[in-house]
Amino acid sequence: MAIKIMLVDDHKIIRDGLRSLIEKQRDMEVVAEAADGQNAVKIARKIQPHICILDIGMPELNDIEATRQIVKLPHKPKVIGLSMHSDRRCVAQMLKAGAAEYILKNSAFGELAQAIAAVMKGEVYLNPAVAETVVDDHRRVVKHDENSVYVLLSKREREVLRQIAEGRSTKDIASALDISVKTVETHRRQIMEKLKLRSVAELTKYAVKEGVTDLEI
Repeated sequence: MAIKIMLVDDHKIIRDGLRSLIEKQRDMEVVAEAADGQNAVKIARKIQPHICILDIGMPELNDIEATRQIVKLPHKPKVIGLSMHSDRRCVAQMLKAGAAEYILKNSAFGELAQAIAAVMKGEVYLNPAVAETVVDDHRRVVKHDENSVYVLLSKREREVLRQIAEGRSTKDIASALDISVKTVETHRRQIMEKLKLRSVAELTKYAVKEGVTDLEI
């Protein structure tokens, strides 16, 4: 049976290139594509791919949250993060979210094919540029991290936090999430109480640190 792969990248030229290379492999097929994290979750739930190759730094639902939601789907798809960056925070946050592999975009396709084969066997594969010690240390720490945003806040509260951190108004957040302004205000109050933070600036710093948003400060 062919490995069913879903491509998630906001650049069509990247998706087209990956599709062309993947479909030359006898045991792989591209069954779906998505241009952002939000649609990626919806499509993955419906199509049930074995693997999602997911770009780091997409619009809408960010890559960290998209990864977390995808790996929790009933059919347990695996996520391979594809990025231009090998910095410690980016790698750590993706693995914390549940990504099985992390590949740099400047890698040869053979390395990605190797990663796909490895993840299907339940193995771990990381680009050589990514230090394994960083990953090992991170996994040991976050396993018992009771102060993680993913422990303290609900999925909806994380969505509200991300949009607050990205500078959206209460009205815009309500519209984007299809909830009332009053509900957004309630979520914001609960978020600040749970995190013991007092200002939007503190919320933004926390959101960046925890990988809820891709903003840099």
